[in-house]
Amino acid sequence: MLRLTLLLHAITSTVIMGTGIVAVLVMGFVSGVAILACVLAGIVLGFPLAWLIAKKLGEG
Repeated sequence: MLRLTLLLHAITSTVIMGTGIVAVLVMGFVSGVAILACVLAGIVLGFPLAWLIAKKLGEG
């Protein structure tokens, strides 16, 4: 399940990063710090989300 979690992390973190960057740019925060914060949030929040998805896929 660890391998599946790591594979899913690549997808989930990218989606979180992209959504965050779009939201930040729409709100008018065009600084590098805001975009970097979205990237870091995507990396950090991607792990628990990937683990939950892998757990659900493993049950079925």
